Amino acid sequence: MRTWITAAVLSLALAASAAAQSPAPQSTFRPKTGPAATLTPSGVPAATPAEAKRIAEVIAFEKEMEAAVVRQDTAFLERALAPTFIFTHGDGWVDGGEPLKVDTKASWIEYVKRQPAPYVYRELDHIQVELHGDVAITLGRYFYLPRSSKPTTSHLFVWFERVYVQRNGQWQHLSHRTIKGPVREDDGPTTTTSTR
Repeated sequence: MRTWITAAVLSLALAASAAAQSPAPQSTFRPKTGPAATLTPSGVPAATPAEAKRIAEVIAFEKEMEAAVVRQDTAFLERALAPTFIFTHGDGWVDGGEPLKVDTKASWIEYVKRQPAPYVYRELDHIQVELHGDVAITLGRYFYLPRSSKPTTSHLFVWFERVYVQRNGQWQHLSHRTIKGPVREDDGPTTTTSTR
């Protein structure tokens, strides 16, 4: 009996170790393309070549920020987030309620550092940029999969508005405000949603 119990415990330990070392699930959504994917919001004049270059910089910076959150690169986030950074989670505020939570730079970085890492992936979609000199406002959404011990076949997404400022040639994130979400959605290669 003791041999059987020892073998069972060893088998469970090996299975847990193998599960911990297995690669994380990959995102299954596909970014939207075509007429709906434009660089600037509706009503904003078409970007000049110089503005298009700055828009590309903002989008690249925003993508790098999301990647830094997933890989827990807090050194990058220390530089990328303004000292007054505010992250408003959840859209409860749009109807006069409360957001899910509000993070400062310090509390967001602490959340990103926790173990195990809080996110499997965070990927941007439908990003549009409105430039105002050294200030950029982005509109779009990100898809994300929180790390969980429970298997899932769905991810979440939020629509957001973000504000960036360029200081000494570097972009910094000032504010994130969720304007719709979080919304749970089944994984799939052709998932689409509409805005209200």
